[in-house]
This record gives sequence, structure tokens and C-alpha cells, in this order.
Amino acid sequence: MAPTLGNGKICYVEIPTTDIALSAEFYQKVFGWHVRQRGDGATAFDDGVGQVSGAWVLGRPPSTQPGVLVHIMVNSAADTIDRIIANGGEIVQPIGADAPEITARFRDPGGNIFGIYQEPA
Repeated sequence: MAPTLGNGKICYVEIPTTDIALSAEFYQKVFGWHVRQRGDGATAFDDGVGQVSGAWVLGRPPSTQPGVLVHIMVNSAADTIDRIIANGGEIVQPIGADAPEITARFRDPGGNIFGIYQEPA
């Protein structure tokens, strides 16, 4: 299925890292992102629903403090936290800090801070 196109849609994300293979494996195992090689040889990804794509980039500092904070939607925040930790990530804000929203924040292997978000039942 092709991604939805439209003015104003967030469509592409570049994620800083010092180890592209490690970061690609982390996001693939934790979130089920599709990892692929682009025509130019870069390692790229498509998110879990094929709506947002991007790539990991070298030579750029990680986003270690939330400024613009991207949240990744998950089915279960608790299960995702377990996968984050098992795959080399670190939880920097546990579930409950944004109550009643079901969120948490993590640091990926590249040092970037992202959030997870679980839609309430």
C-alpha cells in the first residue's frame, strides 16, 4: 500500500547514529520497522504502517534532550518497554509521567530520545 500523500504530512525522518546497523536492528526488533537499502546504498526504513520513511545518518549529534519529541505508536507500552531494554535501549521516562496519556520516553542505541504512545482502550 502506498503512503498517503498530502500537504503538511510528516513524511521523512533522519535519525542520527554512530552505528547504522545497530540502530536499524534496534528499530526493526522493537517496532517492526521495515529496513531496506536505498538505491544510493543508504540504510533506510519504513515505519510499521508504511506511512513514514527515513534513514539513519552519521556525523550528526543525537537528539539527547526533548525539543521536538517524536512519539511512536505502540499496541502495548509495557511490552514495548521490555523490547526496548532487551535490545539496548534505555527508559528515560516511565509510563505514568504524562497521565492520563499512556506514554514513556526512551533513549535509542544512538543516544536519541523518542517517546512511545499507546492509544487508550
